[in-house]
Amino acid sequence: MTFLGFALIFVSVALSALGQTCFKAGVTRVSFADGAGVLGKAAALLFSPWVLGGLAFYGIGTVLWLFALRRVDLSLAYPFVSMSFVMVVGAGVVFLGEALTLPKLLGLCLIIAGLCVMALDGVR
Repeated sequence: MTFLGFALIFVSVALSALGQTCFKAGVTRVSFADGAGVLGKAAALLFSPWVLGGLAFYGIGTVLWLFALRRVDLSLAYPFVSMSFVMVVGAGVVFLGEALTLPKLLGLCLIIAGLCVMALDGVR
C-alpha cells in the first residue's frame, strides 16, 4: 500500500467518524416544536447545523475514499473502514462524555490487531 493510498483511507475514515460524532451531537441538541409531525421532526434534524456538518464531512470523506480506491485494492482498503469504530469510540469518550468500558476497550484492541495483520499484506 502506498503512503498516499493509506493517507487517503485514514483521512476518509476519520471524516466519516467525525460525521457520526456530529450526527450524535446534532440529534441530541435538536428540540421539536410541540405537535410536530414526522416531516417537521425530520426537517428539524436535517437542518440542524451539526447534522449538516456531519453530512459535509461524509461527502468530503467519500470523495477521498474514491481517490483511495484508485490506488489500493478494495480487499485491502475496505477492512480499514473498521478504524472508524476506534475513532468513533474515541470521539464519543472525548467529545460526548461517553464511558470507555472494558468490553469496548477489548473490542477495540481486537479491531486494531486485525488491522495490523491485514496491513502486513499491503507491505511490499
